[in-house]
Amino acid sequence: MYFKKVERFENLEMSYISDFSGAYISRNNKILNELELNSLTQFILEKAVYGTSIFKLGNCGNKILLLSGIHGNELAPQIANVLLLNDLIGKDLNHTVYFIPFACPKSSMNNERTFNSKDLNRSAHINNSLSNLIVRCIENLDIDFVGDFHSTAHNSNPGCESIFSSKCPTPESFLIANYISKDVGSKMIYFNYAGSSYKGAMEDVCNLKGIPAVTCEVLCPFGNVTSQAIRKSFYQMKSFLSYFGI
Repeated sequence: MYFKKVERFENLEMSYISDFSGAYISRNNKILNELELNSLTQFILEKAVYGTSIFKLGNCGNKILLLSGIHGNELAPQIANVLLLNDLIGKDLNHTVYFIPFACPKSSMNNERTFNSKDLNRSAHINNSLSNLIVRCIENLDIDFVGDFHSTAHNSNPGCESIFSSKCPTPESFLIANYISKDVGSKMIYFNYAGSSYKGAMEDVCNLKGIPAVTCEVLCPFGNVTSQAIRKSFYQMKSFLSYFGI
């Protein structure tokens, strides 16, 4: 995968994972209204028109990915991801941090959970699905750790602010989740073995491939957004990075 340096922004590089998932996220007013439209945010939105984009800061230490938007109607983490990229731009990082704010821009634009009738968090194991392409990108880049950020609604699964992890085959998944849970107060949910309850989830597929991953959930109605959910997702992301000393 070829990363291109973005001259307008210090230390920022970007690439594309797909060219068939692009869309005008700005047409989703619930996302747009929560973003400060500075030059970096506008740049991120512009690049989403052409596909699923991935951004890179730093070039040392562990390679860490923050992913959001696997479900397009879970808005708070996508907004928080953009805010975090804005927060870290230009800073001297002791690790390499990758950002995928909008895993599927078309779903985000349409405020839809699925993409091409597929739940991307149940199809990461299916060859050439969009989430599978993201997994392959993770492998190709030799990313060491993955945080997948979601939101959940009342009376859904899990229906509460929480951190998912597993103990095997990547025990550090559990350690990361335990750290975030204690740091920000999110409920800890773990499984003894990855994929034992869900098949094709990004977190599970990564863990089964030996890449420690967690799923972080905040409470927010699907297709809507609250400032509290954005703030809590942002804190979860910061805590995830804090585990690695960032």
